[in-house]
Amino acid sequence: MPEPAQTKLVACVWHHFDLWCFPEWLAQAIRQHYPEMKVVHLPDYKGLEAELPDTDIFVGWSLRPEQFALAKKLKWIHATAAGVNQLMYEGVRRSSVVVTNSRGVMTIPMAEHTLGLILALARRIPSAVQHQAQKHWAQQDIWNEQPPPTEINGRTLLIVGYGAIGQELGRRARALGMRVVGVKRDPSSGTEHADAVVGSDRLREVLGEADFVVLATPVTPETEHAFGQREFEAMKESAHFINVGRGTLVETGALIEALQKKKIAGAAIDVAEQEPLPPESPLWSAPNLLITPHLSAASEQLWHRHAALLLDNLNRYFKGQELRNVVDKQRGY
Repeated sequence: MPEPAQTKLVACVWHHFDLWCFPEWLAQAIRQHYPEMKVVHLPDYKGLEAELPDTDIFVGWSLRPEQFALAKKLKWIHATAAGVNQLMYEGVRRSSVVVTNSRGVMTIPMAEHTLGLILALARRIPSAVQHQAQKHWAQQDIWNEQPPPTEINGRTLLIVGYGAIGQELGRRARALGMRVVGVKRDPSSGTEHADAVVGSDRLREVLGEADFVVLATPVTPETEHAFGQREFEAMKESAHFINVGRGTLVETGALIEALQKKKIAGAAIDVAEQEPLPPESPLWSAPNLLITPHLSAASEQLWHRHAALLLDNLNRYFKGQELRNVVDKQRGY
């Protein structure tokens, strides 16, 4: 069983969005819980390579393959994200290093944000904001839009990737009178708050039932760019599409074409293939597209939930107990 006195933990997360960066107060909290353990908090990636050779636990978003190769003593990687596709290269997959993720930490804000996008699309809020900027009372104009403002009560919400976030969204959507259908790889488990859950092989079959389609799957080799022209063509022309998973899940050109040719009524995205989204991206001018800048997980509670999960897993680690949120490295999530 590992001992804190013989353990070194390195925490290193840097991002241009400061909320994603590992806070010093959390490093201090770990030190207070485990004063014998060596805890190194790097505010950026400078000096990381020098710290890795004797590191036992790495906490961060990613390690590049050449960095992972330096970490000869590494036993556990804890990812500060739910998606771990950035870590699923051959070196990690074939190693004995345990990978855990932050599944559940971002569930509540992402469910709330996604529900907000659904309501914004249904009630034509983006149009109202545009008319407000022009000081125009656009009651008739917005009612004349196709589709006009509508209720979500009684509508069908299809959640592609019915995991923790999908189930939390499903719970909220059903409370508002929506019919919830989930799509997941294994439809025999994790079916809470859904009226029906089907396997991934039936996606195109159920797309035609949906009024709102939410994409929330993890990125794996099987799901990358898996939502494209055929999927949009399977949707109703009155349906809306929402992506809060990852930008690489969707063929960007197919989404733009679906909006331009009115194959779907509208869309909202919180993620893009390239972030920050460059000014020259055609997504900015795509019709009936609402863009939020990867804010769905943003919350004042984010790092407090991270802290609760990480400290609980450290306690389990030193007691030799099973860790929470262990990633299946073959599946990639």
